[in-house]
Formats: sequence, C-alpha cells, structure tokens
Amino acid sequence: MTRTQTTAGRLARLGFEDAESALRDLDAVPGLSDDLLAALATAASPDRALRSLGRLVEHADDSAELLRQLSHDHALRTRLLAVLGLSTALGDHLARHPEQWHELAGPELGSCRPDAAALRAELVGVVADVEEEHAAVDALRVTYRRLLLQLVACDLTGELSMEEVGDELANLAAGTLEAALTIARSQLGERADTCRLAVIGMGKCGGRELNYVSDVDVIFVAEAAPGCDEDRALRNASLLAGHLIRICSEHTAEGTIWPVDAALRPEGKSAPLVRTLGSHRSYYQRWAKTWEFQALLKARPIAGDPGLGREYVEAIMPLVWEAADRDGFVSEVQAMRRRVLEHIPAREEDRQLKLGTGGLRDVEFAVQLLQLVHGRTDERLRSGTTLVALAALTGAGYVGREDGAALGDSYRFLRTLEHRIQLQQLRRTHVVPESGDDLRRLGRSMGLAKPAADALVREWKRHRREVHRLHEKLFYRPLLAAVAELPGDEVRLAPQAARARLTALGYVDPAGALRHIEALTAGVSRTAAIQRQLLPVMLGWFADAADPDAGLLAFRKVSDALGTAQWYLRRLRDDDLLAERMASVLASSGYATDLVLRAPETVALLASDAELTPRGREQVESDMLAAARRHDDPVKAIHSVRAIRRRELFRCAAADLLGLLDVEKVGESLSDLTAATLSGALATAVAAVEAERRTPLPTTMAIIAMGRLGGHELNYASDADVLFVHEPTPAAGERESQQAALEVAQEMRRLLALPAADPPLSVDADLRPEGKQGPLVRSLASYRAYYSRWSQTWEAQALLRAEPLCGNPDLQRRFAALIDPLRWPADGLSAREAAEVRRVKARIDAERLPRGADPATHTKLGRGGLADIEWTAQLLQMQHAGTVDGLRTTRTIRALQAAAAAELIETDDAETLSEAWRTVSRVRNAMMLVRTRRSDSLPREPKERARVAHVCGYGSDGAEALFDDYLRTTRRARQVIDRVFWE
Repeated sequence: MTRTQTTAGRLARLGFEDAESALRDLDAVPGLSDDLLAALATAASPDRALRSLGRLVEHADDSAELLRQLSHDHALRTRLLAVLGLSTALGDHLARHPEQWHELAGPELGSCRPDAAALRAELVGVVADVEEEHAAVDALRVTYRRLLLQLVACDLTGELSMEEVGDELANLAAGTLEAALTIARSQLGERADTCRLAVIGMGKCGGRELNYVSDVDVIFVAEAAPGCDEDRALRNASLLAGHLIRICSEHTAEGTIWPVDAALRPEGKSAPLVRTLGSHRSYYQRWAKTWEFQALLKARPIAGDPGLGREYVEAIMPLVWEAADRDGFVSEVQAMRRRVLEHIPAREEDRQLKLGTGGLRDVEFAVQLLQLVHGRTDERLRSGTTLVALAALTGAGYVGREDGAALGDSYRFLRTLEHRIQLQQLRRTHVVPESGDDLRRLGRSMGLAKPAADALVREWKRHRREVHRLHEKLFYRPLLAAVAELPGDEVRLAPQAARARLTALGYVDPAGALRHIEALTAGVSRTAAIQRQLLPVMLGWFADAADPDAGLLAFRKVSDALGTAQWYLRRLRDDDLLAERMASVLASSGYATDLVLRAPETVALLASDAELTPRGREQVESDMLAAARRHDDPVKAIHSVRAIRRRELFRCAAADLLGLLDVEKVGESLSDLTAATLSGALATAVAAVEAERRTPLPTTMAIIAMGRLGGHELNYASDADVLFVHEPTPAAGERESQQAALEVAQEMRRLLALPAADPPLSVDADLRPEGKQGPLVRSLASYRAYYSRWSQTWEAQALLRAEPLCGNPDLQRRFAALIDPLRWPADGLSAREAAEVRRVKARIDAERLPRGADPATHTKLGRGGLADIEWTAQLLQMQHAGTVDGLRTTRTIRALQAAAAAELIETDDAETLSEAWRTVSRVRNAMMLVRTRRSDSLPREPKERARVAHVCGYGSDGAEALFDDYLRTTRRARQVIDRVFWE
C-alpha cells in the first residue's frame, strides 16, 4: 500500500468526506502536525476547514507563524478551525484579509468582550479621519467583518451563549449605524448641522437579539436644530438617513454589511423616510394599527442624537402599553399570525425555521401577546428581548415554570440553528437545508451526537412540536382576550377603581369584596401574581351570576385551601373554561360551593364537558366497592364510599348548574349515585356484621328502591326510600336470620348517618308493610304473606315505584315477581279502589300542606305540583297497566307518554303534565342548589328568588319571569289534573 493510500485512509477515518480532495488540500499546508490534523477532524466540516486553512496559509505573509501558533495556541486552533469548518464566507474573508487570523489568538477573547460603547467607539474611530467616502465605507466593512469574526469564533466554541451573541450583534449593528451616520454627516457637511437625527432600532436589533445576517429594522426621527428652519432640517435629515441606508446596504469590493430597512415607519415605504417627534406621536395616537404597536415593543434608540432618541421612546412607549385596550386586540394579533403562515411558500412550509408552524415567530408572537396584555399593569414585562420577557412572564406567574423553561430551551435551539445556517454563506435565510451534507455540518457545529444529520433533524422536529404545542396553549388562551377587554385601570385592581367597578358590577358589599381581593393578591409570591391575573376577569364572571359576593368569598376559601397545590392556579391561569365555570358555580350555588370546600380538588372536574359527564352506576359502584374493601374498619370503609359520593355529587351539581344536564338526567344521575352508595354501604355493613359474628350471615339480603329513588327521579334533597328484604339460608332458622338481617340494616343506616364532609344520605324505610310500626326487615316469605292478606290500595300504589336496587340478584328478581301482580293488577282498579285513591289524595291536600304555605308555589303539594302530577300518572298505571305494557314503569314521564300512546289521555294533556313536572322538578333542584337546605316552596325573599331564577336559566334579573312561568305552567297542569284525576 502506498503512503498516499495510507494517508487517504487515515483522512477518511478522521471524518473527511472526500479523502482524495483532502490529500490535495494537505499540500497547501506544509508540515501539518498530527495534533492539527486531529483538530481539523473535529470541525463541522473537516474538508471545508482544511481547504480554507490552505487558502489562508497561501495568502498570509506570516504563514509560518500561523502554523506555529496553531500548533501551540489551543484557543486559536479551536476558534479558527471552528470558523473555517462551518463558514465559507468567513473563510473567504480571511483569504482576503489573512492578517486577521491574529484576532482569534489569546485566551481572553471570549471572557473580555467589548461593550456597546467600546464597539461604537472603535467603529466610529475607523471612519472618522477618512476623507474619501469610498475608503471610509470599505474600512467600515472590513472592521465590521473583523469584529464579526471574533464574535463568530467565540460563539462556535461555546465561549458566548446564544443570548450574548444576539446582544453583541445588536451592539455591533448600533456601532455600525453610528459609524455610517458619521460618514454621511461628513459628506453632507454643514447641512448636517441643521438637524437632530435619532435612529430607533426595531425588530431583533431593537430587541438585542439580532441574527448574523438580518435586515436591521429602524425608524428615523428628526428635529430642527435650534434656530433652523424645520422644512430644511427635515430635508437634510432625510438625506442623512438615505446616506446611512446606502452606506450599510450597498455592495462594494468588500461586500455588503446588511440592508437597513425603514419599512416599519408610519405609513410604511410610501411615507416620508423621516418624521418629527410630534408627527410620530400624532400618527400613533390616531392612525396606527395593532401590528405597529406590537413592533414598537422592541423600539430603542441605537444611533444618532441620544436625547432625541430618549424623547421618542418616552413619548411612544405609553401608547404601546395601551394598545391592548383596543377592541378585538387579541383576536387581531392572532389573525396576524395566521396571515403570516398563509404567505409561506409551499415549498418551504415544512422547513421554515422562522415563520413556519412551531418556528421562532410562534415563540415571539406568544411572548409579545402576553406582554402587551399583562404589561399594561406589570412593568416587569416590558422588555424588548424575547427570552428576557419570557423569563419575566414565567417569574411573575403568567406562564407556568415548566412551559416557560421548555419554550426558552426550544427558542435557544431554534435561534442557534438559525445562526448556524446563516453562517455558512453569511446569507439571510431561515430555511433548514435538505442536503445531508449541510445537515451533517450543522449538526456537528451544534455538538450533536453521530450521526449528526439525523440527530439534528430529530432535535429540530422535537423542538418544533414543543413550540407549536406551547404556542397554541399560550397564544390562543382565551383568558387573554378576557383580560385584554378590561380597561387598564381595572386590570390593576387599584383600590379606588376596584371599589367603583365592584359596585357597578353588582357586589352588595364592595368593601368586603376588596378585603378578599387584597388577601388573595397581597405580596410578591407567584401565587399572588397569578391571582392578580385571574381576579380582574373572574370578578366579572362572578358578577354574571346571582350572588357575586358569595362567589368571591367561596373563591377565596377554595384558594386558601388549594393555594399551595401546584396544579390549582396553573390550571385556572391556563384554562379559561375551568376558571369561568368555577366562577359561575361558586357564585350560583351554596350546595356546590360546600362540596368544593369539603373537597377542593374537585374543581378540576370543571375543565371539560367530558369530566362533568356523570359516570354510570356500574363504574361508580365498582369504585365504591373497591374503596370499601381496602379497609377492615367499617367507619373508614364508609368514609371512602362517601368521599366518592361527594365527588360525584359535585360532578352532577356542576353539570346541572352549567346547563349540561336536563332535569331528567339529573334525577337519573342522582338515583344511580344513591344506588351505588347503598350498594357500597350494604357490602360494608355485611362485612362488619360478619366480622362481629365471626361467621357468614345466615341469610341473603337485597334492597328494593322505593319512591323517587325507584323512579330514578331523585333531587338533591331526597331521602333514599327503600325496603329491606332477606331470605334465610337453608340451614338457618327464621329467628336467627331475621336478627342477622336486622343487624345489617341497622349497621348500614348507622354508617350512612355518621358525621362526614358530604351531604347526609337518610335511608327511609317507612314505606314498608305496616309503616314505622312494622319490622325494618322482612323475609321474602313474610312480604308474600303480608301482601296476599293485608295489603291496602296505598301500598300497591307505593309499589308502583319499587325497583330492585342491590344485594342478592336472585332475591331481587323474585321480589319483583312477587309485587308485579299487586301493583299492575290484571283487571285494573275497581271503582271503589279508584275512589279510595282520590280520597287519600284529597286528605293529603287538606292536611299535609304546611301551615302558611302558599298552595300556588308549593312544589310538592301545591296546585299542579309534583304530587298532583305523579298521583295522576299512578292512577292511570293502576287502572291500565294490566293491559298496557308501557305503563309498567317506575318513571313518571314515561308513564304519561305511555298513557298518551294508549290514548288514555290526550297527547297535549300528557305534554302539559310532563312540562309541569320538569319545571317543578327543576325549580325544586335549584332551590336546594341555592339554599343548601331542603325547601318545598318558592322563596319569597327577592334576592333568593333571583338566585333560583338564575340557576333555572332565567338570568340574574329573571325572578319575576320564573314566578310567572311557574304559575302559568302549574295552573295549566292543574286543569288537566282536574279532568283526568278528579274526573
């Protein structure tokens, strides 16, 4: 094997892509040491680094010194090869100006960077004494590239962070503009003295986050010098500005620096290049569009007259922080972002690093929107630098810590990748290349693992997905729009403004409300900061309900209970639906509020419709039984069952309050929940009794639902009407099994009556044979004997709603078979039995209506109330269920519908009764949700009636409408009842 082949093989192993070409390039670098060759192999592109090094050695007058230094100066070697391995453009520059390799020597290059003033002085000093404009312009270009070379070297070797690079590039641009203005002034001569000209940096330059190759966005503002004519001064200022643009933008033998873009000025490219400060102020006060204020967020003086620049910023910035007060501000910014996406060329759509989905602009728009909305009142957010602003937003709680960190990391990665792409040719581009070689060089320059091209694409796509996710979360957060719609003084929650707003919103006790607000927002904690974001909006949401004072007080209590829970305020801040629903529920319902205060974590259920969809009985019952089995102590077991019930009660109540459930589904859900709870309680009681007896029960048990529970028509205040039935095991005696069953029933009732954090569940067995005087538990045989000999008409009527509930399945089925002939007699009712039903109803109407109750507004026993409607349906069932299968149901509405289908009553009459049943049931539920205590009569007190009306969907001012609708509906129902029930 020849020496050439051996060397070529070694180059290939070191990572050179074209070993043959690299061999030829080696000849241009005589005496290349092994250390230097190994260092070349670490460059982004070893081939490119070797080729550019050969050109540098060829053109350098001190090439021997260069090679010697490369062998001994590690810092020089690392920096120079990093530059040459990535940037062809800077390699070309060094070939033209080989003496500048010295700029990369010395260990202090990265640690002692020049500040803005030093860069400005150096750049201005280079051109200050050069008389010929052409020579001054080229001197400026060469000096700019020399300083850029130093910066790139420190960037690629990790001596400067991405943020430091952007800041120094902005300082370098500012110094370059000052130097260009110096050249322009020298060419204009005495005319330059007639005006004061300030250059305002915009975009990335203004934000101190400039790219390597980017337009430098500026706005020019001018004033006449003392004693000078304004028109003449403005003409000369325009000449100065034009010269400055040309000096930086035009191409010479030394290349170009970057374009200066003044298109962000008032009225854009078609408008005068230069305006006075007064003209600027007038334009922004009267004509500026939303996007112009967004652009001005980054405005800062960077060159020219510093005093005038400060005056400009002081005059314009207050207008920037009022922009979010505009109608539709948030939606307009969001629409602007969508328009940017629509104008991306299709061929670049998936590779656009800046403008595309998940790109840099997504981060910047999200941050700027949050700044403009919240920065009206929080001066900490008023930075033109994206990462500084993001850190401020995160620190103040406007963005979650994890989201802020992830967004910052992704932004740094994308900006670094953008820098690397631009450095290859020093061209303005934001498109990720497709070439594998280019991707490999970029990946290696960013220190990614091999294979570098695959690693780069993988990391880029990951960050792109993360940016898109967070952009959607932050940029389209509807809470932003709600905050933006508030006037600035209301967002601040200043005491005087807050008191006036609270009174106007309808808070009865604004002073008390202010105390709650102050308690929630006081201090500098992250919790207080997030509360300051939430409260201005939530105060309005509380006011949309009937009792904003109660809502705010409840919110404070919940926040006190959950304030240290990381998820709570983060969810409220990030999920406006949850926040708005929470405000509505707390300000509408004392019942739901009590449930939340007993278990504050349940507020998380408000986040979505799916979370508020009541779970079926089987799922809830399974959870309850599993929870109970985890405890040997029956008290702990029943508490775990009741904790699940408490959560499910809130789920149902919240869905009801938010209009997600109709009244029949509410009844169904509450009945299923009660059935599951009784099943869990029965299992717990059986286990407790067996543990006490130390032997299995000598009987099997079942529970039969009665009343509203059996009819799947429970309301929030309903007791659980039941019958207990048991059947002895074959070897057990009657007395022994009866005693065991009684112990289970009593233990079950005891456990459910224990004090706990959930609303009580009273188990009522008064509908059993012989009522309260009869045994609490009977065997199936005992029920059979009683019903065959002693059953009365009212007991058969009560059994219309009997439905097997829980316990032994076979026993449940046999009990149902036992009672079916009794409640659905084949021959219907005799005339005497029908008269007996009417007699009992008349006695109830006369005797049971509470003293002082208004029969027109009593929901249960009043005219056209629930008892009227249900007795009418039940009379029809007992008369005709023997021949009409549809009437064999425990549910009122279904019975009425079946009666109409069988033409037992008119369809309109059935609908009238059904509508009245739904109306009365809805009002009855609303009263419990509002009052938290059982009540059968419509409230008389105006405020309470208004709250009930609001829960029923009438709005805060709908009390009279509710009252009128209730009376009209029940009156129509009573007319039907008079015809159908009373004949």
